[in-house]
Amino acid sequence: MSSNDKLAGTWKLVSASSTTSNGERSETPYGPSPDGILTYTRDGRVSALISYGGRKALGALAPVEEQAEAFKTFLAYAGRYRLDGDNVTHHVEISSIQNYVGKDLVRAVKFQGEQIILVTPPTRVNGKIQTLELIWERLPVVS
Repeated sequence: MSSNDKLAGTWKLVSASSTTSNGERSETPYGPSPDGILTYTRDGRVSALISYGGRKALGALAPVEEQAEAFKTFLAYAGRYRLDGDNVTHHVEISSIQNYVGKDLVRAVKFQGEQIILVTPPTRVNGKIQTLELIWERLPVVS
Protein backbone atom coordinates (compact mmCIF):
# COMPACT_ATOMS: atom_id res chain seq x y z
CA MET A 1 0.00 0.00 0.00
CA SER A 2 1.45 3.38 -0.98
CA SER A 3 1.55 6.13 1.59
CA ASN A 4 -1.15 8.06 -0.31
CA ASP A 5 -3.45 5.01 -0.12
CA LYS A 6 -3.48 5.31 3.68
CA LEU A 7 -5.04 8.78 3.45
CA ALA A 8 -6.99 8.45 0.20
CA GLY A 9 -10.71 8.91 0.73
CA THR A 10 -13.12 11.30 2.33
CA TRP A 11 -13.11 12.01 6.06
CA LYS A 12 -15.73 13.66 8.31
CA LEU A 13 -14.71 15.82 11.25
CA VAL A 14 -15.55 14.02 14.50
CA SER A 15 -14.07 16.45 17.01
CA ALA A 16 -11.76 19.41 17.37
CA SER A 17 -9.96 20.60 20.48
CA SER A 18 -7.09 22.89 21.33
CA THR A 19 -4.39 22.76 23.96
CA THR A 20 -2.44 25.82 25.09
CA SER A 21 1.29 25.76 25.78
CA ASN A 22 0.54 25.38 29.52
CA GLY A 23 -1.67 22.30 28.93
CA GLU A 24 -5.07 24.00 29.16
CA ARG A 25 -7.60 22.27 26.87
CA SER A 26 -10.42 24.27 25.41
CA GLU A 27 -12.81 24.70 22.54
CA THR A 28 -11.07 25.35 19.25
CA PRO A 29 -11.42 28.57 17.34
CA TYR A 30 -13.99 26.62 15.28
CA GLY A 31 -16.53 26.95 18.10
CA PRO A 32 -18.74 24.24 19.60
CA SER A 33 -19.49 21.23 17.36
CA PRO A 34 -17.79 22.25 14.11
CA ASP A 35 -18.46 20.23 10.96
CA GLY A 36 -15.97 19.37 8.27
CA ILE A 37 -15.05 17.28 5.26
CA LEU A 38 -11.48 16.42 4.29
CA THR A 39 -10.72 14.63 1.01
CA TYR A 40 -7.42 13.11 -0.09
CA THR A 41 -7.00 11.64 -3.57
CA ARG A 42 -4.54 8.92 -4.53
CA ASP A 43 -2.86 11.31 -6.97
CA GLY A 44 -1.88 13.71 -4.16
CA ARG A 45 -4.70 16.26 -4.00
CA VAL A 46 -6.36 17.50 -0.81
CA SER A 47 -9.42 19.63 -0.11
CA ALA A 48 -10.59 20.72 3.31
CA LEU A 49 -13.86 22.35 4.38
CA ILE A 50 -14.58 23.34 7.97
CA SER A 51 -17.81 24.98 9.07
CA TYR A 52 -17.61 26.47 12.55
CA GLY A 53 -20.18 25.35 15.12
CA GLY A 54 -23.09 27.66 15.88
CA ARG A 55 -23.31 29.31 12.44
CA LYS A 56 -26.53 31.16 11.65
CA ALA A 57 -28.42 30.99 8.38
CA LEU A 58 -28.21 34.06 6.17
CA GLY A 59 -31.36 35.86 5.12
CA ALA A 60 -31.99 36.66 1.45
CA LEU A 61 -30.91 40.26 2.00
CA ALA A 62 -28.34 39.71 4.75
CA PRO A 63 -26.53 42.85 5.86
CA VAL A 64 -22.78 43.10 5.24
CA GLU A 65 -22.02 42.30 8.90
CA GLU A 66 -23.87 38.96 8.66
CA GLN A 67 -22.12 38.15 5.38
CA ALA A 68 -18.76 38.93 6.99
CA GLU A 69 -19.60 36.61 9.92
CA ALA A 70 -20.55 33.83 7.48
CA PHE A 71 -17.20 34.23 5.71
CA LYS A 72 -15.30 34.36 9.00
CA THR A 73 -16.86 31.10 10.21
CA PHE A 74 -16.07 28.90 7.20
CA LEU A 75 -12.66 27.68 6.09
CA ALA A 76 -11.98 26.08 2.73
CA TYR A 77 -8.77 25.25 0.95
CA ALA A 78 -7.37 22.84 -1.63
CA GLY A 79 -4.04 21.89 -3.09
CA ARG A 80 -1.49 19.08 -3.04
CA TYR A 81 -0.41 16.92 -0.13
CA ARG A 82 2.55 14.76 0.80
CA LEU A 83 2.60 12.12 3.52
CA ASP A 84 6.07 11.76 5.00
CA GLY A 85 6.33 9.46 8.03
CA ASP A 86 4.26 10.94 10.86
CA ASN A 87 3.55 14.22 9.05
CA VAL A 88 1.27 15.27 6.23
CA THR A 89 1.96 18.54 4.43
CA HIS A 90 -0.87 20.35 2.67
CA HIS A 91 0.52 22.71 0.01
CA VAL A 92 -2.30 25.25 -0.38
CA GLU A 93 -3.12 26.37 -3.92
CA ILE A 94 -6.51 28.03 -3.29
CA SER A 95 -8.13 29.10 -0.02
CA SER A 96 -10.91 31.16 1.50
CA ILE A 97 -8.06 32.80 3.43
CA GLN A 98 -5.76 34.28 0.81
CA ASN A 99 -2.80 34.32 3.25
CA TYR A 100 -2.72 30.48 3.10
CA VAL A 101 -2.16 30.36 -0.68
CA GLY A 102 1.33 29.14 -1.51
CA LYS A 103 1.92 28.04 2.09
CA ASP A 104 2.59 24.58 3.48
CA LEU A 105 0.37 23.50 6.38
CA VAL A 106 2.19 20.71 8.22
CA ARG A 107 0.19 18.39 10.46
CA ALA A 108 1.30 15.47 12.61
CA VAL A 109 -0.86 12.52 11.57
CA LYS A 110 -1.77 9.43 13.54
CA PHE A 111 -3.78 6.55 12.10
CA GLN A 112 -6.24 4.91 14.47
CA GLY A 113 -8.50 2.32 12.80
CA GLU A 114 -10.92 4.22 10.55
CA GLN A 115 -9.86 7.56 12.06
CA ILE A 116 -6.99 9.93 11.56
CA ILE A 117 -5.85 12.50 14.08
CA LEU A 118 -4.24 15.65 12.70
CA VAL A 119 -2.35 17.95 15.08
CA THR A 120 -1.09 21.40 14.13
CA PRO A 121 2.25 22.75 15.28
CA PRO A 122 2.04 25.31 18.12
CA THR A 123 0.40 28.40 16.64
CA ARG A 124 -0.84 31.72 18.02
CA VAL A 125 -4.65 31.63 17.96
CA ASN A 126 -6.75 34.30 19.67
CA GLY A 127 -3.66 35.56 21.48
CA LYS A 128 -2.60 32.17 22.89
CA ILE A 129 -0.02 29.67 21.65
CA GLN A 130 -1.89 26.42 21.11
CA THR A 131 -2.05 23.22 19.11
CA LEU A 132 -5.25 22.08 17.44
CA GLU A 133 -6.22 18.41 17.33
CA LEU A 134 -8.75 17.39 14.71
CA ILE A 135 -10.13 13.85 14.68
CA TRP A 136 -11.51 12.69 11.32
CA GLU A 137 -13.41 9.49 10.53
CA ARG A 138 -13.27 7.83 7.13
CA LEU A 139 -16.59 7.95 5.29
CA PRO A 140 -17.73 4.85 3.40
CA VAL A 141 -17.20 4.79 -0.35
CA VAL A 142 -20.38 5.78 -2.20
CA SER A 143 -21.12 3.64 -5.23
